Amino acid sequence: MSKLKNALLIRYALTIAGKIHFTKVKRASKNCKKASENTLRKILEYAKDTEWGKMHHFSEILAAKKSEELYSRWQKNIPPQDYEDLRPFVERHKHGEENILFPGKPKMYATTSGTTNEPKWIPITNKYYDNVYSKMTNIWLYTFLKHRPKCVEGPTMTIVGKAIEGFAPDGTVYGSVSGVTRRDIPEFVKPIYSAPADVFDITDYTARYYTIMRIGIEQDIHVIVTANPSTIVEMQNNVNQFFDDYCNDIEQGTLNEKLNISPEIRKALAPMLHPNPKRAAELRALKEKYGKVLPKHYWPDIQILTTWKCGNTSVYVEKFKDSFPEHMLYQEFSYFSSECRTGLVLNGKNDTVLFPHMHYFEFVSEDEIESSQKKFLRIDEIEVGKRYSIYVTTFAGLYRYNMNDLIEITGKYGTIPTIQFVQKINGIISMTGEKVHERQFIQAVHLAEEETGIKTKFFVGFADVQNSVYDFYYEFEKIDLEETLVKYFNSVVDKKLMEINCEYESKRDSLRIAEPIPFAMQKNSFETYKERCILAGARDGQFKLNLLMQDEKRHSMFKELVRK
Repeated sequence: MSKLKNALLIRYALTIAGKIHFTKVKRASKNCKKASENTLRKILEYAKDTEWGKMHHFSEILAAKKSEELYSRWQKNIPPQDYEDLRPFVERHKHGEENILFPGKPKMYATTSGTTNEPKWIPITNKYYDNVYSKMTNIWLYTFLKHRPKCVEGPTMTIVGKAIEGFAPDGTVYGSVSGVTRRDIPEFVKPIYSAPADVFDITDYTARYYTIMRIGIEQDIHVIVTANPSTIVEMQNNVNQFFDDYCNDIEQGTLNEKLNISPEIRKALAPMLHPNPKRAAELRALKEKYGKVLPKHYWPDIQILTTWKCGNTSVYVEKFKDSFPEHMLYQEFSYFSSECRTGLVLNGKNDTVLFPHMHYFEFVSEDEIESSQKKFLRIDEIEVGKRYSIYVTTFAGLYRYNMNDLIEITGKYGTIPTIQFVQKINGIISMTGEKVHERQFIQAVHLAEEETGIKTKFFVGFADVQNSVYDFYYEFEKIDLEETLVKYFNSVVDKKLMEINCEYESKRDSLRIAEPIPFAMQKNSFETYKERCILAGARDGQFKLNLLMQDEKRHSMFKELVRK
């Protein structure tokens, strides 16, 4: 089948499937309160005969005739949950028991970091997967076509985790949901991917990125999908380091023999590697013309890039803001986690439209997060411009589950609120009542850059509770910045933070918190840190780094990256 015919087929199929499910979103947007109530009733009906459902009187809650009675019974019978509340029930599922949190057993587990040393095992039921990862993905791709109709006329590069990473004690698989979604797409869509899924099984960090980019840079990529914008930084760093090697491999149809790639994966990739001296010559000409070759040079027809853009990820977005063609749509990935894909960006910008017909949502106002008497609000009760902690109930055994995220209500899609992620709530550090927000630290650094003219490439802060001091780590654009200027820059950050946060100022004035200690880091410190995390088992798609933390394990890793 020709590329054009295949593109037309994909466009037609995605349009048909997408329109069907997009219509349901439009219907829900007319009355989000009703859609939300219907979803809660469906979840209660789905799980009422499970052990958890019987323990928490789901049948009794369902018997409520009116909306207010339903919500009242719901909040009375089910206390808010975090993962540690649910872990014992998940463990029973993992060891083969059925009908505990949900009917039957899960399709798979998504593993992600938790608050303890043990990771979270997030169940993904068949019902949840079919709803969220199948139907929602159809809508997502349909919106791509609406904004950029030519997006399927060239390959798509996706960066996902391994579909299967291991097995629970009862044999149920665990791994990356995005990897499973990619694996399970219809056969006719698979040719649109730039590389086969085998590349994500390459364990060596540098070799994996090299392979993804060696294959991708040979092609006319039209779409890039990856949750984490730091991945884009890693891709370009790989290009900068290995560009000449790419050209040689592309010219000869090879994959660098020096890379640590297993023979099995090399064999799987071999069918798509052919000598291509024409493309190699084009790439060499780009380097001769521009010196530093950027995505806008080697992928001039790219239509869409989608990554996270909100919260602290904006720090990484800044690193490649001028690297892509102006015509390209750069869209927020949407508010999304292993626990819940809450909705989608539908406007081509940064606002996630919640999907009340797929999940049940509750909210706690920002000023009540620390309260012992929280007031839980429904989706129709929250207000534009305000910030909330979000709780989710899903078809995968999460009930009134605290996402531990602060979100802002940015507008409305019909009656449905649109949201943007602000920060993890544990991104707030308070050693002695100062309550420094991660976003305040980020703002202070940017203000210091403006005042001093000294630019950073990366920064991160840690609370040293034992000594009541913050340690601030900076990677400066001028890597050999004099120590006197490092200290001056840090003093301005301290000053700006006092201006932003009166509690911090009070604690500094009273000497309860000492002046922050600055550390200048080595070149590419963030990339080195991320590589070490990936090699230790973290997944690209789930890799997140708060920029202000109280975490000795991560702190010790950054201590090793201080320049000598």
